[in-house]
Amino acid sequence: MEDSNDALIVAEKLGIPFQTVDLSEQYKARIVDYMFEEYKNGRTPNPDVLCNREIKFDVFLDIALSLGADYVATGHYCQRSTSTKEGGEIHHLLAGADPNKDQSYFLCQLTQAQLAKVLFPIGHLQKAEVRKIAAAQDLVTAEKKDSQGLCFIGKVRLPDFLQQQLAPKKGAIVEVPASFSAYEEPPTTFDNQQQMLAYHSGKIHYTPSDGAVVGEHQGAHYFTKGQRKGLGVGGTVEPLFVIATDVNENVIYTGQGKDHPGLYRRGLMVQPNDIHWVREDLRMEIGETLEVDARIRYRQPLEKATLYREKEGLFVLFDHPQSAIAEGQFVAWHSGEELLGSGVIS
Repeated sequence: MEDSNDALIVAEKLGIPFQTVDLSEQYKARIVDYMFEEYKNGRTPNPDVLCNREIKFDVFLDIALSLGADYVATGHYCQRSTSTKEGGEIHHLLAGADPNKDQSYFLCQLTQAQLAKVLFPIGHLQKAEVRKIAAAQDLVTAEKKDSQGLCFIGKVRLPDFLQQQLAPKKGAIVEVPASFSAYEEPPTTFDNQQQMLAYHSGKIHYTPSDGAVVGEHQGAHYFTKGQRKGLGVGGTVEPLFVIATDVNENVIYTGQGKDHPGLYRRGLMVQPNDIHWVREDLRMEIGETLEVDARIRYRQPLEKATLYREKEGLFVLFDHPQSAIAEGQFVAWHSGEELLGSGVIS
């Protein structure tokens, strides 16, 4: 309500019409229900990416166009450019000029049709400049804090939110030592490329006997790989980090310190149906490879990686191991400033 009132005041100040549409039903069906299902299955969804794909640039965009709008303008810190190729237009999704605020990752599931109807009027500016412009126009939002928390839901503790549908269930917290045998040095040679990709993108399957029980949790579905807070276990030399969750057995596996080998993997895989190309003209065929820069979460620096398109799906192999690759999150790949495509980590 507060955000809506602020928007109304800004619209009146600028002399532009103000209208609201209620998309709560679609949001529940497409985002909230999906989130509950993913967490229940031990995966970590990204509601912000989904909200852009399913709500802002789908349902909302359609409504805007039906009202006679030519474009939808948003406050995302990213940029768009257009070029021609073989007589057709290609829309490029580019990083925002402010490196601390680049939000192209959140738009990694957009299509060419959606990009054709979207404007990013502040993408070429620094955040500080935007606030300065808003202050010069005497807008009520000039000093408003950045929005935080879940998209359209706000700042809420995730376990509290999930408890609406996922009941607490006590289980063991197991600490796995860094000396665990599965962390031994990887092979230096493989029989073939498929074997190499399967090794680097495969996950370790733990059992409680691989470590020692160090505490108790209220539900494995409330936790995600790489999480440090909320474990409630003290007395360790270094903090414990979640290295894996098993929602079927309701066990959380942890390791000491952010450098614990259980946190790191070089590769991941995207199922064929979850591969998405913003640049459809660059879609890879089976057997092709592509060198890219990629990231597995917002604000992570881009990392050198190679894409391998195989019949099983798309493998992303990083030059260096990455921490806390979580199933359900999105991997996005770039060429320079341009975001080329993305996929759900399986």
